[in-house]
Amino acid sequence: MPVQASRRPSSPGAAAPSGRTAASIPAQPGPSGGGPGGRPPGGGGNGRTGGKGPAKKRPKRKDPLWARLTVIFGAVLMLSSGVAIVGSKVLIGQATGDIAQRNLLGDAGKTDAEGGASLDGPIDMLLLGVDARERWAADDVRSDSIIILHIPASHDQAYLISIPRDTEAQIPPFKKSGFAGGTDKINAAFQAGARNGGGWEGGAQLMAQTIKRLTGVSFDGAAIINFGGFKNVIDTLGTVKICVSHEVKSKHMSFVDGKPMWNADAKKTGKQMTPVVHKKGCQEMEGWAALDYARQRYGLPGGDYDRQQNQQQLIKAMARKATDGGMLTNPAKLNQLIKAAGKAFVLDTGGVPIENFIFTMRGVTANELTMLKTNNGSFNGNSNNREALNEETMQMFEAVKQDKLAEFVFSHPEVISGRK
Repeated sequence: MPVQASRRPSSPGAAAPSGRTAASIPAQPGPSGGGPGGRPPGGGGNGRTGGKGPAKKRPKRKDPLWARLTVIFGAVLMLSSGVAIVGSKVLIGQATGDIAQRNLLGDAGKTDAEGGASLDGPIDMLLLGVDARERWAADDVRSDSIIILHIPASHDQAYLISIPRDTEAQIPPFKKSGFAGGTDKINAAFQAGARNGGGWEGGAQLMAQTIKRLTGVSFDGAAIINFGGFKNVIDTLGTVKICVSHEVKSKHMSFVDGKPMWNADAKKTGKQMTPVVHKKGCQEMEGWAALDYARQRYGLPGGDYDRQQNQQQLIKAMARKATDGGMLTNPAKLNQLIKAAGKAFVLDTGGVPIENFIFTMRGVTANELTMLKTNNGSFNGNSNNREALNEETMQMFEAVKQDKLAEFVFSHPEVISGRK
């Protein structure tokens, strides 16, 4: 059977399938002089058959309060924060109406032959985190957080798999940015696609194509979030409970007069700087602290592998807080949460109205987010002194493609993250 062409739209600026015109890419955060209280500032045609596919849909469990409807991709770290939603598709549509939508996948979207024309099967999303700052050029951005979200066809479980930022990869040529292709660390793919006017959309497309070439996984959707904007989502939740496994001194922030500031801004004050240290143990963290902790890799025994697990831990903590913190029964708080996320990220649902995409994943909850490790959570250098995905990890991605990840994890329990 011949493989069909990708169903993805060819026009990057096309109107959203729901009839809305795609919103603009969120602006980068303003000058980092500190937010209130001296804290670092925050950032500021249906291609599928979402509800009526030709294939018979499997029965789904009912919940009149929609307590198990989760927007896994709603606020992504980095990326995503399982944000539970109450109400109908109409309410969901209203809450998500301002989210910027773009074609973030290009040729890496699932073809119809891969089940891309229906939401009935497994769902794979690419979650990218960027650290865009006012003093940096718009096209000088790398994606240091790369997470694949896999939801099996049963739609009652979710898996998070982080790809190491230093993984060596073959980055394909990309006409939009004039990139000729080459071998580099995988996080460079975003920058290569974003330069010369490619923008975040181009960066995400080239990253998605690079990951597809590396792992064989195609995607149903994608999301990009600015780290600075992610803080707003956590602040809307209040705090999140994080269990710090290893004490680590921040490489990015210090206290000045008891207030946390970026090091670059703290130095400008001329005052004494006290390092921010994340102490071992479980604690409630405000947005700035949780985000700063999830950014650390220097000083941790596992380096970037520890950071990957800490990022996944933060995602799960946010999902749990949204589920247990009253968001489920308070539409006003829910709207605040979605709006906070919407200002910070760009989304691609593969041509499906957001409300249909979310509605399909109503069986997933925070407690069902399973965090998985690549390379068993340890360094795996190649002859070029860069990271490479080991055989077990490649088998794990093959299980993602075949929608047999649960069976793989059962047979390889060592890939499950130990973070709580």
